[in-house]
Amino acid sequence: MKRIFAPGCALAIYKPHLAEKLHRLLGGKAGTMDRLDLCCRNRPSLAEGTQVINVCPGCDRRYRENYAGSSTVSLWEVLAESGFFPFPDYQGEPMAITDACPTRSQERVHQAVRTLLRRMNIRLVEPERTGTKSVCCGDSFWGVLPVGEVKAKMAERAAAMPVNDVVVYCVSCSKSMFLGGKKPRYLVDLLFGEETLPGTLEPDDWHREIDEYVSRH
Repeated sequence: MKRIFAPGCALAIYKPHLAEKLHRLLGGKAGTMDRLDLCCRNRPSLAEGTQVINVCPGCDRRYRENYAGSSTVSLWEVLAESGFFPFPDYQGEPMAITDACPTRSQERVHQAVRTLLRRMNIRLVEPERTGTKSVCCGDSFWGVLPVGEVKAKMAERAAAMPVNDVVVYCVSCSKSMFLGGKKPRYLVDLLFGEETLPGTLEPDDWHREIDEYVSRH
């Protein structure tokens, strides 16, 4: 089975050095593999039997639903099943979590993410709506509702978090938590002991940045 690593557009925009670090890590520990930078929206050509290691929940859904003859697995599942990653120790720090919309039905992803949090000694404080019953962080309403209402949805979801620090595994979810007044902790950042940064926050600007990146890849 051929494996290929797809960091996703959002991570490549947010922290390209971490996308590269993950690629080197996987290539060194999980077998040599190419990196796929062509956006999943742009119909990359995948050889029959290819397995795509994804980071982005949107990529997980598109590779799962739209690419016959190939398969996909999240980075979180790969790391949860591995013994090679040097997990940092957060010493029981309490954090909430918001599960990403594109993987809402994917308990394999939810379980793998929580396995990684346990291995990092993070004390997870689950919100009322979580896992398969999670609700949107607000970003999916962009382009459907006026931006002011989108931000209100983000604030509503952030307010439902039981503690201030919130684990996210989608870069757009991190934007929503920032705008909603919480402290997002992006899972890739947690793995490498880095601070989660706001970057481009305004929904219109962030989606424009993504669209421009997609058009180039």
